[in-house]
Amino acid sequence: MIETPTSSLEHALNPAQREAVEHVHGPLLVLAGAGSGKTRVLTARIAALIDRHGVPPERIFAVTFTNKAAGEMKQRIGRLLERDPSGLWIGTFHSLSARLLRREAELLGFGRQFTIYDEDDRLSLIKRLMDQRGHSTKLFPPRAVQSLISGAKNRMAPPAELAVGVSQFDRLAQVAADVYAAMGPALKAANAMDFDDLLLHPLALFREHPDRLRAYQARFNFILVDEFQDTNRAQYELIRLLGAHGNVCAVGDDDQSIYGWRGADVRNMQDFLKDFSGARLVRLEENYRSTQVVLDAANGVIAENTGRIGKTLTTRRSGGEAVTLVAAADERDEAEWVVRELERRSAAGDWSYAEMAVLYRTNAQSRALEEGFRRAGVPYRLIGAISFYERREVKDLLAYLRLIANPADDEAFLRAVAVPRRGLGDTSLATLGRTAAQWSKPLLDTARASDGIAELRPNLREAFRAFAGLIDGLAQRARHLPTADVLEQLIRAIDYEALLHAEGPEGADRWENVRELLASAANWSEVVTDESEGTPLERFLAEAALLSSGDTVVGREDGVTLMTLHTAKGLEWPVVVLTGLENGLFPLARAEEQPDGLEEERRLCYVGLTRAKDKLYLTWARARRRGGELRPGIPSRFLRALPPAILDERRTTALWAPGWTGGQAVGRAGGQQPGRRSGASLTVRPSDRPTEELSQDAPRYVKGERVRHRRFGGGTIQGLTGTGRDLKVSVAFDDVEVGVKQLLVAYAGLEREWESA
Repeated sequence: MIETPTSSLEHALNPAQREAVEHVHGPLLVLAGAGSGKTRVLTARIAALIDRHGVPPERIFAVTFTNKAAGEMKQRIGRLLERDPSGLWIGTFHSLSARLLRREAELLGFGRQFTIYDEDDRLSLIKRLMDQRGHSTKLFPPRAVQSLISGAKNRMAPPAELAVGVSQFDRLAQVAADVYAAMGPALKAANAMDFDDLLLHPLALFREHPDRLRAYQARFNFILVDEFQDTNRAQYELIRLLGAHGNVCAVGDDDQSIYGWRGADVRNMQDFLKDFSGARLVRLEENYRSTQVVLDAANGVIAENTGRIGKTLTTRRSGGEAVTLVAAADERDEAEWVVRELERRSAAGDWSYAEMAVLYRTNAQSRALEEGFRRAGVPYRLIGAISFYERREVKDLLAYLRLIANPADDEAFLRAVAVPRRGLGDTSLATLGRTAAQWSKPLLDTARASDGIAELRPNLREAFRAFAGLIDGLAQRARHLPTADVLEQLIRAIDYEALLHAEGPEGADRWENVRELLASAANWSEVVTDESEGTPLERFLAEAALLSSGDTVVGREDGVTLMTLHTAKGLEWPVVVLTGLENGLFPLARAEEQPDGLEEERRLCYVGLTRAKDKLYLTWARARRRGGELRPGIPSRFLRALPPAILDERRTTALWAPGWTGGQAVGRAGGQQPGRRSGASLTVRPSDRPTEELSQDAPRYVKGERVRHRRFGGGTIQGLTGTGRDLKVSVAFDDVEVGVKQLLVAYAGLEREWESA
């Protein structure tokens, strides 16, 4: 046997992984459990196709779900091959589609230098179209209209279908359908595409030009798709068309499908087995990440979902620390307990802060956690904050660059012409817009010819001409200058530094972001073998537009990681804390109202649990401020699926602090728990503590909470008065003959009656 760089691969793979890598021709579905080495399988499979089977890299189309993952996979493939896999098409659906469309845009009526609209650009366009068509943006929120349109595009539904079957009273859907119908021509006139279009336009290309479909089918002999469970219908259809030859390898986990809210369809995995006849199914069930205790928790939760293809994760890491389940008083108490516990484990030398992560269901939960870390002086980093490319000053300059690259981009014109103001107000811009519509020209062309607009005063015509001249001059230089040089000349031309510094300290911070953008442009480089994919400026803008908020980091690299569960997908840490495990928050209250909603929430919980390698903490709060009010908390239904034998159940001391009346804890809030129980039920009773402690630390209750009295039965707390040993509760008991009673908590013997989830 001839030795090749990848000859030793089979020795590093387990039998199931080896089966997936060695399968060459024909469809293959790899059901890859969390931590089962799917990235190793994908990279090894691509390397083996190139190295062992002589497949040229440019014949392979490999899809990942983040740009970062694509870059890392390409590097790993290069290491396996001991050479750069030059020509390999690897990236996200959006980036690969944009690359394809740069070559074929003219067949669809676009120029190759088309602009990619981000969410803000699309929202601005929708507002403009709503104004033009007489739809009130107050009665019909543009963001709601945008959401309906995006959902329809993800389903591959045309504008007419959006309003089909809609009640005459559902005006929002009717407005969305009307705006949706107008968006296509408006985007084409601006030579622009939004994110959804990047997926739909290749399908339109293949439908209208079957010869181009055949050409790409012949070009890409092998198709590989990562995170297949998160594909939407348009993405699935693209893979089905390109992979009509059958050499398609889909890798995913139906238990980790968590993006249904943005169009992902977990049914694509079942459909793959139907649409690709004779597909081989390989299950990767050996987990290399977590202890058996962590997997027992994850397997217990996900087993309650129905309709799974089915698998059970196993590991060689037997045992492990118990799962710590913590009941806290409120979100601040929860945050302080988490911070102190992580601080304690770090001080003990168990793990460093960089090896810890705190995950939560909603972005709003990060506030209390951030405050807790700041107060304690514990370093942390927040992932998924406002994207660098979403900041005002960065978007200002990118608007200029977009207009330089694409003179038909009216949204970029409207943003750029307002920075600086130039004396051009809403009235003059409206006049320019009406004239542009009459002349059937983009705004920049109209500004260039503004001498012909009699309604404008001479000084306004001069301002428009000067702006157009600035853009034209920069566009000329952009043909032969690096992007960073063009950007630097632009900043000097509009004196942007002085403009920002005039805003005071905040402006100085914004200027630092501009400097960072300059550095980014200067450091940006790529290897391009096909000039048809656009100029360096166009490619730089495309990359900036495709960056997600999840790519951003705020804080210290050596700190505890804070992020949402959705953002945590694909990552891992030795220590993971899942916070906010209460019904109504996780799972979200609206989940039960949506098809597959509760099952997707359970899959999200499974994703969170399987991020942990060594230690898992779960926390929930008896009360939490949500929507501006303090609400009682009920343990998440997901907690009931945890095997009792693996639990170490604790409570914070704040649950017993004196003077707590609805969230303001007095005393040892966030301190170490007074005791622990293993495998205990999810209730905490005053009788769990010694009598002498009860005299100092009265249990804490909230209005609306359910309690049980040994004589009067169940009831609901209607009010609280007093503090400490004098704390009284007003309870409306279910028994109408008992009615409402005032009870002294220290002697009432009340127990909390947690509603069944």
